Amino acid sequence: MLQSLSRGLGVLRIPAAALAVASLLIHGVHAQNAVPLEERLLLGVGTHQGMGGVVSKRGYVPTINIKEIKELGVTAFRDDFSWSDFELPGHKLGFAAPLGRLEAQITSGVARPVLILGSGHYLVPNSNPPTTDQARQRFVEYAIAAAHSVANRRPLFELWNEWNISARQNAEFNADNYLALAQATYPAVKQAAPGAPFIIGAIGDDPDWKWTKSLLQLGLLKYSDGISIHLYNHCASPARRTAAEIIERLTVFHNLVAQASGRQDFPIYVTETGWPTATSKCGVSEQVQADNMSQLILWASTAPSWLKGISLYELKDSGTNSAELEDNFGLYHFDNAPKPAVCAVGDSWAFIRASLGAKETKLADDVVLIKSSGGRAAIWSENTNKHYQVRLKNDAPQVTYDYPCRHSPKSAAGTWMTVSSTPLLLSADGSAIPDLEIRQAQ
Repeated sequence: MLQSLSRGLGVLRIPAAALAVASLLIHGVHAQNAVPLEERLLLGVGTHQGMGGVVSKRGYVPTINIKEIKELGVTAFRDDFSWSDFELPGHKLGFAAPLGRLEAQITSGVARPVLILGSGHYLVPNSNPPTTDQARQRFVEYAIAAAHSVANRRPLFELWNEWNISARQNAEFNADNYLALAQATYPAVKQAAPGAPFIIGAIGDDPDWKWTKSLLQLGLLKYSDGISIHLYNHCASPARRTAAEIIERLTVFHNLVAQASGRQDFPIYVTETGWPTATSKCGVSEQVQADNMSQLILWASTAPSWLKGISLYELKDSGTNSAELEDNFGLYHFDNAPKPAVCAVGDSWAFIRASLGAKETKLADDVVLIKSSGGRAAIWSENTNKHYQVRLKNDAPQVTYDYPCRHSPKSAAGTWMTVSSTPLLLSADGSAIPDLEIRQAQ
């Protein structure tokens, strides 16, 4: 759902002091209350059932896409709950043919829906964005009806999508108007669906965090149950198109939110992140896409309590032009054939989802080691051009190793195992993973 403008921009430069704080947060040991990861973090995927009407030009078909979501094993999906499709002429509010695909995916129960309340309505003056009391009231009426209609599906609601990106073309998409909409909508949605988290932000590319800071200074967090951010780096230099760079910026974002809220645990959701496998300048290879997603998921097992969700963008390619970035963010191709990201995401999530807690350390400057509960560990190189080898320091015949997508576990005893950007997965059958020695690959 991210607009092309923000996807084409470069990566933010982060001050050294901020990175130092980020490093402390990332590499520290986090108390995780002995709750499985899958119960404290939503892993989702973006879909496009709520856009395009009855037949999707992007190729989304609920019966197919529901099976794909099940195959991935993710626990949420994020989609548009379009105002203009939910409120039909005559002020008729409810699901109808234009939102039939979205309704089918929601009612399937395949995963928790993260639903974007937003976009203007062609029959409502001053609604894109809502800038008058009358327009905001009509938006609130839609939001209440929308929340009622799905309240029993354990939804999460997100207010608009990348308001700050629209502000580059339209000055009415300013922070004050967003605050006014949140103030009006938050209490109404909470009354309609008390158990549904209401998330604000959906912040697109934000150089120097100017938009984020303006929202936080206005006190917007008081009108939400969490804040969301979109993080991309595919147009950075190739060496920075990594999961590590995403994690660095996410942690800096957390610092800003924690300072503004006075809470280290104020909920944060990454509602879009991903890498396009386009053949053009900002594209990455399918293997890089798969490796980055694996690393991000495995790192999430170490994440502190403020991280509530990650949504990978997107389930399937939205077009067939190999050079067009927007067409190629999918884990599946346009024809629903899987890319390597499918098994990489599924295997990494299956490996870590039951973890009760995990710790990140470094075996070398650019080699990450994640040790989690249940006798599991993951190791990868953050430098795509450098490979290493690791070996158990002590004999441990119960330890096996494998990689995402291979499904061929082997004994790790006495073996030098390859470490690259594709995570190495170690399993010790419930026992502690022994210490490791490392060397650079010849």
